[in-house]
Amino acid sequence: MVDYRLTKAESSLAEIIWSNAPLPSAKLVSLAADNLGWKRTTTYTILKKLCEKGIAANDSAMVSALLTHDEFLAGQSSQFVENSFGGSLPRFVTAFIDGGKLTKEQAAELRRLIDEFDDGEQHG
Repeated sequence: MVDYRLTKAESSLAEIIWSNAPLPSAKLVSLAADNLGWKRTTTYTILKKLCEKGIAANDSAMVSALLTHDEFLAGQSSQFVENSFGGSLPRFVTAFIDGGKLTKEQAAELRRLIDEFDDGEQHG
């Protein structure tokens, strides 16, 4: 089971992996040093955590993403709705727009998405 809760450091390294995978672990260390100012040991420590969470894999010094970024975001969103709103998407949407107003364009887009999913088309 994937753990969608990431620390800031884990999220930063996951972004590098998603943008460059598959890549040799030495290249990941180099990218983390250049982009995040990390030492090799820090990169490997955070990579190990991402592997334990089911986000990435490090097999024979080759790092790959086990989920695409979009799959991760979808899972993270589902987990949030489940944990915060008992899995109720209508309760989530109500809380999200409560006190605010939707533009006509936003309302039309929501109607279109609901109609697509209601018809079973579920286009991404």
